[in-house]
Amino acid sequence: MKIWKKPISLDILNQTSQNTLIDHLGIVYTEITDETLSATMPVCSFTHQPLGMLHGGASVVLAETLGSVAANFAVSEQEFCVGLDINANHVRSAREGTVTGTAVSLHRGVSTQVWQINITDERGRLICTSRLTIAVRKVRQQG
Repeated sequence: MKIWKKPISLDILNQTSQNTLIDHLGIVYTEITDETLSATMPVCSFTHQPLGMLHGGASVVLAETLGSVAANFAVSEQEFCVGLDINANHVRSAREGTVTGTAVSLHRGVSTQVWQINITDERGRLICTSRLTIAVRKVRQQG
């Protein structure tokens, strides 16, 4: 069942990321299915920590980006979503190449959502698993 309630496309997502942290880290949205959103991020000098490995914070940026954006497209035009809490387990290091994050909804309620984001390397090995809790808010009417 398709979860998206707002028009969504790779072009829309990638265009709205220009001149943001998402753009700076080289995150590119790559796939939208009826129930998931995926993006890639390079593992290189600007996503490394000093030991030459993918920085855990960069993984969390990818995870929160995917979960937050997915949540916002899974609510009506009268609602918006903001992050409440994120956790991440870094289970494998990466030194080069590209990682791919995929967000899937675990819960989409009236006031909260919970998203699971798994980040894998080019060989499909789990690098990081993250859970993001989202608050669903109503857009305030002007006037």
